[in-house]
Amino acid sequence: MTQLEATIEAILFAVGDAVSVNRLTAAADAEPAAVAHALHTLAAHYEQTGSGIQLVRMKDKVQLCTRPTFAPAIRRVTESRRPPSLSSAALEVLTVVAYRQPVTRAYIEQLRGVDSSGTVSSLLEKGLIEACGHLDVPGRPTLFRTTDVFLRTFGITGLEELPNLPELAEGEQLAFEETE
Repeated sequence: MTQLEATIEAILFAVGDAVSVNRLTAAADAEPAAVAHALHTLAAHYEQTGSGIQLVRMKDKVQLCTRPTFAPAIRRVTESRRPPSLSSAALEVLTVVAYRQPVTRAYIEQLRGVDSSGTVSSLLEKGLIEACGHLDVPGRPTLFRTTDVFLRTFGITGLEELPNLPELAEGEQLAFEETE
């Protein structure tokens, strides 16, 4: 392992959260290309050695995380419980935000046809969405977007990995299936 790789690994381990590549580059006092190469090498190393950790990319950020395969063992040690699954209403709101962001609560409610303030509040508390500004209209409603927690939760590195939505005819709405 090179000095740069060890430095990046130490930073990511110590921070414990996602760090922008630009911030890593500045902290390691290295060239962007060298940091990109070191990140690629670290990710490959963790993969090839069967390490219990992995390097996860989220847009322009990276983070050290445990492999999902080891979640049951980690849960047993930490005695943490599996987080509750999201309700169908929460999934609907999250879908609207993910595909149409940034959006206002009024826009979400217009698409869903029901009050969504409680669901929006719940998603904010879970850290899956965040406020990202205000719309420049009277009342200045808050705009919402998805977060890095959303990306980690759904195992994607960027919004471009979301599946395409089916095309809808004029006036047609998406039908959500209730699953148990």
